[in-house]
Amino acid sequence: MEVETLRAFFMWFTIIDAVLLFLSFLMCAFARDWIYRIHSIWFPISREAFNVTLYSFLGLFKILFWVFNLTPYLALVILA
Repeated sequence: MEVETLRAFFMWFTIIDAVLLFLSFLMCAFARDWIYRIHSIWFPISREAFNVTLYSFLGLFKILFWVFNLTPYLALVILA
């Protein structure tokens, strides 16, 4: 596989995941109560446990975004 193809792949991969990360942040910032109500119907979870879970999810998503999306894309840009 050529470097240009990989660079284009990781560019779009990074853009799509950045949009998903931003939308997740917006949902957590502005619709937290609605998300909690939906999930508390399905799973018996306290508000504090829900907040910890949500914060952990966003943190893990951000770390995975940096490691698997942004870093390989920047490495390919530097190589090209």
